[in-house]
Order: sequence, then structure tokens, then C-alpha cells
Amino acid sequence: MTGLDYTLVLIAALLFAIMLLPALRRNDFWRATVTPLASIIGSGFLVVAPLLAEVAGPYGLAAMLGIVIVAYVIGWVIRFNIGQVENGVPRSALGRVSNLALTLAYVISVAFYIRLLASFALSMTPYDTVFNGNLLASVVLVLIGGIGYLRGLQGLEALETISVSLKLSIIVALLVGLFTYNAGQGRWLADIEATEMDNWTRFRMLAGMLLVVQGFETSRYLGEAYSAKMRIRTMRLAQVLSGMIYAAFIFLVLPLMAFLPGGKPSETAIIDLSGNVAWVLPFMLILAAFMSQLSAAIADTVGAGGLVGEETGGRIAARLTYPALVMAAIALIWSFDLFQVVSIASRAFAFYYMTQALIAFLQARGRPVPQAGFLLVAIGMAVIVVVALPVG
Repeated sequence: MTGLDYTLVLIAALLFAIMLLPALRRNDFWRATVTPLASIIGSGFLVVAPLLAEVAGPYGLAAMLGIVIVAYVIGWVIRFNIGQVENGVPRSALGRVSNLALTLAYVISVAFYIRLLASFALSMTPYDTVFNGNLLASVVLVLIGGIGYLRGLQGLEALETISVSLKLSIIVALLVGLFTYNAGQGRWLADIEATEMDNWTRFRMLAGMLLVVQGFETSRYLGEAYSAKMRIRTMRLAQVLSGMIYAAFIFLVLPLMAFLPGGKPSETAIIDLSGNVAWVLPFMLILAAFMSQLSAAIADTVGAGGLVGEETGGRIAARLTYPALVMAAIALIWSFDLFQVVSIASRAFAFYYMTQALIAFLQARGRPVPQAGFLLVAIGMAVIVVVALPVG
């Protein structure tokens, strides 16, 4: 190990220790930020760079910034609706359809994240079989459901905070390592070319990548624990922080894409390439990948529980829905190829955003400027539902 290896481990360890300080862990504002942040920086974080290198080439940073900005605009829609729901707007048929689509997306996502986690864990052992992967994923899901049922939202948030803290600490160390590497090599611009494809396919792939930064809507369903004002502020913070992390990561990692072998981009591509920066980084990123799947799955479980609570008018507590959600996810794992089913979740998320934009449009009567904005978002999401090529 070199001095850089020790430095990166020290940076990650110090940040992890700071984020686990009781004063921060028990801070309501930070806890309300963790859930959307965990979901936004989820399983797509590591794969987005190879995808952008393939689709946008040297313009990957501009494409990433565009995706982040579009996501922030969609977040504006969700934040508007948080205020409207808190002000007593009655549930509509459109709202129920919207929530049904999101529930389906959450169940698929939770199953996919945990199954991917199991694949990572078993890939380094002689027990890497489909049956063992399904079994390990089922055990993890039962643990998540059990913690949620026994300890409620706070129990899941505690587990989520640990996984997010570790993931963010490693990501910061990765960014430091990439900066040091680029400075040493004098390479700040990506010497890569996008894959040959027609512009329509390129647009469809970029539209699908919007779902990589999905997850901020989980704030919408934390009303059982946090006020509308706090959820609006923490969702905004989560989107800004994640947007800065995504942009910095793409800027710093694109020069490494010149070493990317051909073939379908995967999470392991970045893990392998990081070895060019520092010997220790691949091992740290494998741990970060584990934490990404776990924290994103917990975040979506929390969001789904709150969604059911809202839809039933609080008659069913969120903690009672967690076991049912994980049982549905376990059934999916044993019944379907999740890499095929996940495309349904991608379209369901886009459909949810479309319906939320329509709800905001209807609630903004008499305010022509926001109404026009909400309508544009709804149209954009409808296009994504129809034409986007989902990531994954």
C-alpha cells in the first residue's frame, strides 16, 4: 500500500466516525435527509459513468448536469405536492393511481437492490448460485422487514444512517483519490468518444438515465415522522448534495473511461478501473456497492410504508406494511428474472412523476406560471414512459 492508499482509508474512516456522532445521528433534519439521499445515490451511482461515456463521450459531464437539473425540476413538483397534501387536499383517483404505480416500483426496486447485494456478496465465494443468491436476499429482506415491524421508522432509519454514512465516506475518499490521480497525470479532459448510435437512441438512453437520480420522492411519504416544511427542505438538500456528488464524480472519473473495456457497462467496471488510482479503492468500492444496495432498499421500504399510511388515511401504520412489502419482494425474487422486471419499475417511476405533475397542475389553478411548468414536466415524463431505455 502507498501513502495515497493509507490517506484514502483515513479520510473514509474519519468521515464515517463524524457522521456517526450521536449529535448528528439524532438530528431530525439529518435523519429526514438520509432517506431521500440514500435512494438517490443508490445502485446506479457506479454504473452511470460507463453509461455516460458510452452515450455522451467527452460531453458526459454536460449530460450529467442536464439529468440532475431535470431531476431537481421534478423535485420541485413533489415539493409543491407535499405542501398541498399537508394543507388537506383530498385524495383523488389520479393520486391513487399515482401511488399504486409507485408502490409497484418500490416493491420491484427493493427486490432488485437486495438481490444485487446478494450477488455481490456471493461473487467472492464458491457459493455463487442462483438459489443461494435468492436465499441470501430473502434472509436480508426478512431482517429489514423485522426491524421495520419491531422498531418502526426509527429502527430502519438507524440502519439506513449507518449504511449511508459508510457509503458517503467512501465516495468522498474516491473523489479525493480521483482528483489526486488526475492532478498527477495532468488529465482533466476525457479522451473518449461516444459509441456510434443514432441520435434518437442516444436521447432514449439519456432519458432512461434520469431514473438513476430517482429517489427524492421518498420524502413525500415521511409525513408520519416529519413536518411538511422539514421534508421540503431536506428533500431539496438531498437533491443538491447528490447533484454535486454526481457532477464531481463524472468530472473526475471520465478521464479513466479511456481504459474501459468494450461490452455492456456494469458496476464492476468502475470498481476495476479504480485500481488504476489506488490499490485500496476497489475494495472500498465493493463495500460501497454493498451499502448502496442496502441503503437504497431501506429507503424505498420506508417510502412504501409511508405511502400506504397516506393512502389509508393513517389507518394502517407504516410499521405494519414493512413485513408485507418485503414478503412481496421475496415472492418477486423467487418468481422472476429481476433484471427483466426492473424495466417495469423504471417506467412506473416515470409514470408516477407524470401523475404527480398532473396533480400539481390541477392544484395550481390561478397560477399560470407554475401551471405551465407542471404541464411541461408531465409531458416530459409521458415521453420518458413511452420511449426511455431503462438503465439496468
